[in-house]
Amino acid sequence: MKKDFLTLLDLSADDMHSLLKRAAELKSGEDSSSCPLLGKSIGLLFDKSSTRTRISFQTGIYQLGGQAIYINTKDLQLGRGETVEDTAKVLARYLHGIVVRTFAHSTTEKLAANAGIPVINGLTDLHHPCQALADFLTIMEKKGRLRDIKLAYIGDGNNVVNSLMEAALLTGIDLVVACPRGYEPDRKIFENVISKGGKVTVVTDPEEAVNEADVLYTDVWISMGQEREVERRKKIFKQYQINGQLVSRAKSDAIVMHCLPAHRGEEITDEVIDSPQSVVIDQAENRLHTQKALLEKLVR
Repeated sequence: MKKDFLTLLDLSADDMHSLLKRAAELKSGEDSSSCPLLGKSIGLLFDKSSTRTRISFQTGIYQLGGQAIYINTKDLQLGRGETVEDTAKVLARYLHGIVVRTFAHSTTEKLAANAGIPVINGLTDLHHPCQALADFLTIMEKKGRLRDIKLAYIGDGNNVVNSLMEAALLTGIDLVVACPRGYEPDRKIFENVISKGGKVTVVTDPEEAVNEADVLYTDVWISMGQEREVERRKKIFKQYQINGQLVSRAKSDAIVMHCLPAHRGEEITDEVIDSPQSVVIDQAENRLHTQKALLEKLVR
């Protein structure tokens, strides 16, 4: 039976822990000769430009013995009116899996409903589950555990936060999100996580969020597709910058995370992102290892 990975809640708590354990094994070099994707082709169907998602998936697919086929949607008949549904059915006859990076989350759902092969969400405007897998592997590496860890996210309640909330539910981590009013995470996702016992709190005060935090996390204030809102968003989020003063209010051994790319001097200062407390490059590397574990699990 085919399985898709469109959100973190396509996994159980046991699945999540198993994937993180396997990713750590792959990172350590265990089973380095294993080629579970030998003879298989994975399509990378991208509407959005990418650095980490594209390169980590292409590299990981190659290391697992498979072939990655990068597909810019502008080069497909989608641009001339062919439906997502027809595209999915055709691609499924050629490929063994599809990684999609697009705007509307409904596009990934249409692909998954019509493709007889696994569909992996590489990013949508609503969710970024592959990023959350890498984030939580990084926290495990640096802190030795996930339960009883306080993660403070500062900034826009975007797709990254939506996936962090679901990851918090699966792992028992304590997530506090600080964002301006009107820029909170998706309400339906938040309410679903809370109803199932997830420890997620949303506040407006960054200092309250980072108090005694083990992990500080931020993302850009202006995501792809929001370029017309640059000046307005800069004013609204001005008080939501991770800087030295804010970091000093967290635990002395707190780590700092950012999913990248960073707009230095906006959501995070050079002083912090280049400090010994920053783990952003380890975090970026872990996209490779968690996605390899995911591909190994889904593509048969």
